[in-house]
Amino acid sequence: MHFRSLTLALLVLSACGKKTPEAAPPPSTGGEGPATPGATPPPPPNPGTGVSTGGAGDESRRLLAVLQEPIHFDYDRDNIRPEDQAILDRKAPILLSNPNVRIKISGHADERGSDEYNLVLGNRRAASAKRYLESKGIDGSRIETISFGEERPVDNASTEEAWARNRRGEFEVLSGGDRLVPAR
Repeated sequence: MHFRSLTLALLVLSACGKKTPEAAPPPSTGGEGPATPGATPPPPPNPGTGVSTGGAGDESRRLLAVLQEPIHFDYDRDNIRPEDQAILDRKAPILLSNPNVRIKISGHADERGSDEYNLVLGNRRAASAKRYLESKGIDGSRIETISFGEERPVDNASTEEAWARNRRGEFEVLSGGDRLVPAR
């Protein structure tokens, strides 16, 4: 029995002492150009926003940021507050000028209230934002809505400030965000 324990201990120690060989770093070219003459460097990463990186890329990214800006709601309410009407008013001309853009509005609630109630409240909030955009001339078939209720808080604290941040509508560009043009 003692021999078996000693053998097991030696196996464990020998396994812990081995190092995995590290991968060799790529050869340095002394600059940022391609490693071999005539090779084309890979394009810069584009983190899944669907926005092209060209001369108009900065403007397109700015427009995308406007479309993605969230709105917030008062406790137990689904009406659009005046300050959030201004946010939606900035989205509308971009959507009108880019008829191929489709968005999804997700409604969220704070942790107070039952799961079922918060799902319904989140749905009412998303629908309220959709109706507002439709009133500005956006075709409702371009807007999906979903509710996450209290399932996806942005702040897990149980404070008034956290609850206010969690009572929101979020906007996701589903398609057409790769070639945004400014409002006309």
